[in-house]
Amino acid sequence: MSDGFLHVSLRGVDWGVATADTMAAPPPPPPERGGHFREWTEDIRQLVGVAPDSHRMVAGWPRLQPEGPGSWDREALDRCDRALDSLLARGTRPSLTLLDRSLPPWLDAAGGWLARDTAEHFAEYAAELGRRFGDRVERWITSTDLAGPTLADHVAGMYSPGRGVGRAGLPAVHHILLANGLATHALRAAGAQGRIGTTVTLVGGYAATDDPFDKLALERLESWTNRLFLDPLLLGEHMVTEEDVAPVADTGCVHPGDLEVIATPQDLLGLSWHTPFRVTAPENLPRALPATKCLGTLNEVNRLLVGLGFAIVPFDDVETTAYGWPIVPEGLADAVAGLHDLYGDLLPPLSVIDNGMGDLDLVDETGHSDDARRRALLRARLTWLARLVTAGVDVCGYEYWSVLDNLEAKFRYTQLYAMAVPDHEPPPRPPIPSDWVNGGAFAVVPGEGRAAGLTLVPAAARTQRVSAT
Repeated sequence: MSDGFLHVSLRGVDWGVATADTMAAPPPPPPERGGHFREWTEDIRQLVGVAPDSHRMVAGWPRLQPEGPGSWDREALDRCDRALDSLLARGTRPSLTLLDRSLPPWLDAAGGWLARDTAEHFAEYAAELGRRFGDRVERWITSTDLAGPTLADHVAGMYSPGRGVGRAGLPAVHHILLANGLATHALRAAGAQGRIGTTVTLVGGYAATDDPFDKLALERLESWTNRLFLDPLLLGEHMVTEEDVAPVADTGCVHPGDLEVIATPQDLLGLSWHTPFRVTAPENLPRALPATKCLGTLNEVNRLLVGLGFAIVPFDDVETTAYGWPIVPEGLADAVAGLHDLYGDLLPPLSVIDNGMGDLDLVDETGHSDDARRRALLRARLTWLARLVTAGVDVCGYEYWSVLDNLEAKFRYTQLYAMAVPDHEPPPRPPIPSDWVNGGAFAVVPGEGRAAGLTLVPAAARTQRVSAT
């Protein structure tokens, strides 16, 4: 039986599923992940009283344009045609992701997102897909993650070891934002009928203590993640510190008119949500991170982060999933409320995507999927979110992302960044790029304060925070 409060409060939400499967690739054998989608569909049916009826896939730019600009793989385009028609024949509404981290090899070789031309090529690619598929795709997501191909790759080298160049990689942030604006214009000019938006990885969390410096540290974390991308998208300006330092703009990558393109209105904003963080000020780190939890890899990450004015520590006494993600049902709603606090009515309708990956590993004492526990967690998370919706926050969609996608990132990084390592497992030890820690990219200037040049001003537009209570 569905939950009456959730059914009424979330009646305007578009429920769907998504996968990183590439539509342009040859079809694989029947996937096991269909079972996960069925579980998710049944969960939503029981809790909300509706069945998810949209499915988002990745177009597959590397397969569609493998040889260079202007060249198209006709067989790959035909596979996309057949996949869209198949979804429609089953009564499923198709959604399409243009970029899921990977670029065509010829663009990677030319500098990837460090090269401004990549934004122009992306717009041309979007225009072609808009012309071909614009009458069938209901929702366009230009990128599943603006931070992954830029901060994580070109700045930190997380996905391509050796490619991270520290601050010199920050123009990639500007170029992917520019690409999103150009692609939005291109899709609309091509006659694409569906809603258009992009995705940011929503980062939120809690101050480790009531110390005002811990609260300031949390603001710095959210600024170097959320605001780095959303200030340009929503305010038309790159993030600026109190000392008039604009980390991205000061690299010289911004051309006249760029920010107007970047701030092109979106029909929706996707929020990729995984887990909350527990944040402390660098000077409080020894107190907030007891000796029994001084994990080597965590210390190594914090050697980078303290240069930005914050550090991350494990949650105390919080149950975790098998991946080490802390189970904090209110975390998503609190993070969304934080965005509303910053941007208010400037936010387009919000769609929670890339969610649920850490839920399906909940098992009972026999090792089988614990349906009741998973649904109880989902009910709690949705109840917190529904309170925001009833208070006026526009949440237009909620989408489950297959537990089988992004396995490499999960196994290498999510336990570490979740900051809650199960006692029965050894601490994860993913490779941490040495240029983060040793290259001085985010070094503190001696004698110039806690993190020189890195104290952040609030966003220009603020509204009163919407309460989740």
